[in-house]
Formats: sequence, structure tokens, C-alpha cells
Amino acid sequence: MAGEIIKVLLVEDNPGDVFLLQELLKEVTTVRVELQPVERLSEALECLVSKSFDVMLLDLSLPDSQGIETFLQATRQAKATPIIVLTGLDDETLALRAMQQGAQDYLVKGKVTGDLLVRSMRYAIERQRVEDALRQSEERFRVALKNSPIFVFNQDKDLNYTWVYNPISGWTVEEMLGKHDFDLIPAKDAERLTAIKHSVLINGISTREEISITTPQGIKYYDLTVEPLRNESQEIIGITCASIDISERQNAQRDRLLAEEKIRQQAALLDVTTDAICLRDLENKIIFWNKGAENLYGWKAYEVYGKNASEVLLNEPSPEFDAALLNVITKGKWQGELTKVTKTGREILVASRWSLVSDAWEKPKSILSVDTDITEKKQLEAQLFRAQRLESIGTLASGIAHDLNNILTPILAGAQLLPLKFPDADERTRHLLEILEINAKRGSDLVKQVLSFARGVEGKHITLQIRHLITEVAKILKETFPKSIEISINVPQDLWLVSGDTTQLHQVLMNLCVNARDAMPNGGILTISGENLFIDENYVRMNLEAKIGSYTVITVADTGIGIPAEVLDRIFEPFFTTKDVGQGTGLGLSTVLGIVKSHGGFVNVYSEVGTGTYFKVYLPAVKGTETFSTEVAKPLLGDGKLILVVDDESAILDITKTSLQTHQYQTLIANDGIEAIAQYAQHADKISAVLIDIMLPTLDGFTAIRTLKKINPQVKIIATSGLMSSNKLKVLTDIGVTTFLSKPYTINELLLTLQKALNQKRR
Repeated sequence: MAGEIIKVLLVEDNPGDVFLLQELLKEVTTVRVELQPVERLSEALECLVSKSFDVMLLDLSLPDSQGIETFLQATRQAKATPIIVLTGLDDETLALRAMQQGAQDYLVKGKVTGDLLVRSMRYAIERQRVEDALRQSEERFRVALKNSPIFVFNQDKDLNYTWVYNPISGWTVEEMLGKHDFDLIPAKDAERLTAIKHSVLINGISTREEISITTPQGIKYYDLTVEPLRNESQEIIGITCASIDISERQNAQRDRLLAEEKIRQQAALLDVTTDAICLRDLENKIIFWNKGAENLYGWKAYEVYGKNASEVLLNEPSPEFDAALLNVITKGKWQGELTKVTKTGREILVASRWSLVSDAWEKPKSILSVDTDITEKKQLEAQLFRAQRLESIGTLASGIAHDLNNILTPILAGAQLLPLKFPDADERTRHLLEILEINAKRGSDLVKQVLSFARGVEGKHITLQIRHLITEVAKILKETFPKSIEISINVPQDLWLVSGDTTQLHQVLMNLCVNARDAMPNGGILTISGENLFIDENYVRMNLEAKIGSYTVITVADTGIGIPAEVLDRIFEPFFTTKDVGQGTGLGLSTVLGIVKSHGGFVNVYSEVGTGTYFKVYLPAVKGTETFSTEVAKPLLGDGKLILVVDDESAILDITKTSLQTHQYQTLIANDGIEAIAQYAQHADKISAVLIDIMLPTLDGFTAIRTLKKINPQVKIIATSGLMSSNKLKVLTDIGVTTFLSKPYTINELLLTLQKALNQKRR
């Protein structure tokens, strides 16, 4: 027997169990076992098509099938291959069902030895051989003996019952003997049965059918095998039949089909929703993942089934996630906000609702979670809260300034009257009175700055040309600023007019320029520029403070030390300063904001540590003697050209995608540099241009652009960013990118820039 070889197909998804089984079989020396392990039932069924095996070892808990359904699927494909159930489910009911369905043996992991397993396989193989040899002549009798109830009978050539064993429920043996089917059951059923039996009598070939019969106890389903009954001379003298009641199975199959259809309908409804719906077992393994989850997190359902949800949705252990898990298990439900990550590694904020799902016996079995992406909503809320915070601070500052004015007015008046009242005062006294007057005036000026922040200080608004104001400020700067700071002016002749107070707007420019000077202690470049901008709905969606209309934009940019991200949100608060004590009041930028708001405008700031800062002042343009025109060049339609849009901000991706598709472009989107490269590599021959943000997670825009250039040196790229320093522009130029689009942008700017890039001639 040492030369005996048993070819075994092992269907097991646990690598540890596979290894343990291999070790157990190595200890058996009487036979050589050739083991081919597969992890899924679908893989096993494919193997059975192309290869032959002596026996199949089958686990009933697999990723693509569970329980007795696993065995039923295997038996349909395995056919002549005997199946031994080898599973961790120590369930007598399940074992009985498996054996009833044709399993050769039912073994529980951890309770078998190598010798026991080999004996079981040999027994299964031998038993299968015997069954194959007897299948045609005795199959229905063997099945009848294994299943109850059974109905076995003989009929003569006239199809009258001559012998009956275990009659159909509702009749006795005596009632059936000598009778014909037409005497017992409805004519329609009898006709069908008679046709089957006559065919066997005439052709002498056995047949097997599944039939339904109306009995005194209702409709019953039977698996009927009919064979010719021969005498010693091999003459056909009648038929012999074995019939198995399969009513329960048929009803169960019908109920399973109805349940599956209901589940499919429910799943279809779940896939319609945009929310991400996930079902996890109590070990946190994913067992359901709808289309909304695929769209939000980027993972396809088949990629996450069976995986731990924490490993899929979190970058690192999260106390909030663990607390939510404990809460839902103990209290049955939980809701709150969680930070999760997508397939690309991008962090998103979701509003999450968790519910504990129980079985029919009220025993907890899984957790259902519904996630809604609120990342963009939170960003907009942050802008709104910041505006509200500044407004409340402004209200407080206004009240304080009012009280300070009341205090300073008599002090200043007294300081001016005392020298008149005491003309003969000594020099020291006169000097003290001068100090009193000077500091009272300084206090009054400080109060004016606070009021400028709080409510803009009402001034006389006239229609004016900002170009003249910038030119005047530039002259002052060149005379007073250190020679190490280069002053650059870039203002178009057709700059639109604004309505404003000349003195206040002069103060805005001076405050911004002084801050720029202080940010460049070792020198640098200070640039003041102006431009005309028509803000459309696309732009407004990117900036809460903007309104649709025409604006004159003033930009004050420096190449200084930059502003750290943690400070950027607070720079417009009054009395907030990063300067040393005595070097600033902290009212410069708050005054700028107050004046600009009083003119109906808004301010944006972009900064990068070590690179520089841009302040952009947006003032509503007005018609005057120098009129403005909102007519802009109309871009051509896209004619179906495919554009790859790369940005880590979902709001910008959605807006840009909608804008392009509205103008007859097609779009592909990517959230980071790695995804952008993958998308381009797959669709390079179809993509006409790439619109890419240079500040991306995982893989930055510069590296992504270099990679795209390696794939296709002729690729047309438009780089975008909220801040573009001269250093970054130089890097872009060095790698062959000459088209840049500043954020936020209007639809027209986007389309014209894209058109410009598409029209560039290939080098």
C-alpha cells in the first residue's frame, strides 16, 4: 500500500488549517497524499472541470459560500468525486443534513488525526466506486433507504399496482393494490404519470422525473425513478418504481428563492442611496458593502469582503472608533462624526450612524453603519464660524472703542487746555503736557483702528481708480523701504473703477506693504498688482464671502518667511500678532479687513512657510467715467475631449467636473498623484489634457507631473494652486509646464486656460 497515491482537492480558506492538515498527512507512511489546496468554492469548481481528484475535503465556511449551501454547490459540480466535509462547525444537525445530501463523511477540525483522515478518504473512495457501479440499477432504492418517507411499488403492463411499500400519505396499501393512477389522483396528474411509465414499458429504458401529485393531504412533490420490471427471460412484465417525497426540499428551495429575490431587491435599493452602507459581523469583518461605499471610499465590494473594517477605513488605531464600537454593542446604537480614509489615503470626515442587528432569537449578530460625507460641509462651516467669530470680536471691539473714546476725549482736551491755562509753566511741566497730548492722540488713533476693524469707519466714498492709488503708494515705498527690498508694480491700464474712501484704501495698501516688509528682514521682492475679475457661480461655490459680479483685485505679494498654517486663521483678529512686544499692536490686518468689508469686498490670503505670502483684496467694481465691461472672450466647446482632473479637494473636483461636462468635455478624476498616474497610464491615448493641483497627498503634483512626462513627453498639463511662488513657477517651467491656473478660478478662466493649453503646438 506504500505506493498508493490519493489525489485530494482541499477547499479551505484558512492558511493555518491547510498547514496543519499537511503536517498531519506527512505522518502517514502507508499512502502518499497529493494535496491541492484552494481558498474559494468557485476555484474548486473550476479545478473539477479541468482535473480529476480521488476525493474532495470541503470546509463549509468559505468567503463565497456558507453552511449547507456550500455542500450543495460542490455536489452539483463534483458529480463522481466523493466529498468529505472537514470543517470547524461541530453541529450535529448540519452534519446530518450534509450526510443526507451525499457527504461520505463529516469530520471536525481539531478532532482528526492523519490516520483517521486517510481511513475516511479510503472509505469514501471505495464507497463512491460501489455507488457508481450500482447507480443505474439501484440508485433510487439506495436513496429511498437513506431518506424518509419513501414510496416503492410495482405495476403490471396495464399499470395496475401489484406491490406497494410505504404508500403515499392518504392511502393504504389495500386501497392502492389493483388500482390505476386514474382511480387515485386527478386526471391531469394521472395523464402525466401514465405517459412517463408507458415510455419505460415501450423503450425498456429507466427514467427519472420530478413530479407533483395532488393527494388527500394536498400537493406533494416526488423524485420518481421508473425502471422496467423483467422476468427470468428478460421480458418486460411491468415497471418498478421508487419515489421520494421532496416536498419539504421543494418548499424550502422556493422559500430560499423568494428570500434571495427579496434580498436582491433590498440590495438594489441600498445601492441607489449615495450614503455608504456597510454591514460588519461582531468581529468587525465586512460582510456587505454597497455602491455608495464603493463611491465614497474607493474600495470595490469584492476587495473588502471578509476584511477588518478598521484596517480598511483607518490609517491608525482610533479611540473614537473603538468607543463607538463599544457603545453600539452595549447600547444597540451610536451616532457621531469619525475621520476615515479612502483607498487613496485621503482623509474624509463622515457623519456615521451605527445600529446593532440581531437574529430571530434577539441575539446580536452584526453591525450596520451608514456614513455620509460631510468633509465639504465642515469646511464651509469653518469659514462661516470664522466669519462669525470675527464679527463677534468686531462687535466687542466696537463697544470697547466707544468707551475708550469717551475716556480719551477729556484727557486730550485737558492736555490741550492746560498749556493755555498755565502759560508760565516751567519747561519740565510743558514737556510733560506735550507727552500727555501726544499719547492721548496715539490712543485716539488706536481707537480709530479698532473702529476700522469693527465697522469700517464711515468715510466719503467716491468713484476712484485704484491704479493711481497703487502708483502713489509705490513711490512712498521706494523712498522709505530698505534698498534690499525690490518694489515691483504690475497694473493694467484698463483696471476697473471702485467706489471707496481714498484715505482708507491707502491705509489698506500701506498696512499690507508694511507687513510684507517685516516678513522680509533680509530683503526680497514686494509685488503690487491689479486685475479685473468677473466672479461667477463657480467661483462663489469655492469662496463663501464672494458674490457674483465684477471685482477689481489688488494683490500684495512678498517673498518673505511666510505664515505658519496654525496661525493663518487668526491673523485678522484684533490684537493678535506674532511680532515681538513693542513692534506691533496687532491691529494692522484687522483694520484692513474692516475697511475692505465696509467697501463690500473681501480678502483672501495664501502663504507658504519659507516661500512668501499673497494678500488678495477684492473690491466691487463700479461704472464711472472709466467704464468697465463684463464681456469676456467666449471659450470654444470641448467637443467630447477627455480631461483628467487631479485634486484632493472633493468640492473642487465636483465643481470642475460639472463645469467641464456642461461645456461638452468628458472628465476623469483622481484624488492624488498615484491615482492620477494610474488613470493616465490606462487612458493615455484618450486624454487630451491634465488639470492637476501641485499640492497633493501621498505623491505631490511635481513628482506626478514628472512621471506623466516620462509616460508621454507631449502630455498637455495645466498646473493649479492657491499659491504659486516664483520658485514653484521655475520648477514647473523646468519640467516643461508653462500653463498655470490660480485658485479659486471662474468657469471662464478654467475654460480659456484649458483651451490655451490644448492649442499649444507639440514640441
